[in-house]
Amino acid sequence: MDRYSQILEKDSPEGKKMYKTVRYPEIPRTADDIYVFTTIGDRFDVLALEYYGDSSLWWIISIANDNLYQNSLTPPPGSQIRIPPNAAPIISEYKSINS
Repeated sequence: MDRYSQILEKDSPEGKKMYKTVRYPEIPRTADDIYVFTTIGDRFDVLALEYYGDSSLWWIISIANDNLYQNSLTPPPGSQIRIPPNAAPIISEYKSINS
C-alpha cells in the first residue's frame, strides 16, 4: 500500500496539484505489541516487511515509536522499538481520517 494513494489532491492558487495534509492515527499500546532492540542496519521499512509483509507500512512502526526522531528510516542502534502486531486497524483508521 502506497501511503499516498489514499490522500486527496487539491489545486493550489497557482493551479498546481498538491496533497492535502496527511494525518496519522494514534497507535495505542496493547498487550500484544512486539518489542525489539535495534541493531546496526535495522530500518523501519525492513522491519515492516518482516512483520507485515509490506515495506511501505514502515510509517506504522515509526509513528508507534514517537519517542524516536521521525526524520529517518533508520532507528538508532540499541533502541527498543514497539511494533504493533496488527496493521489492519491502523491502516483502516489512516484511510478514514485522510479521506
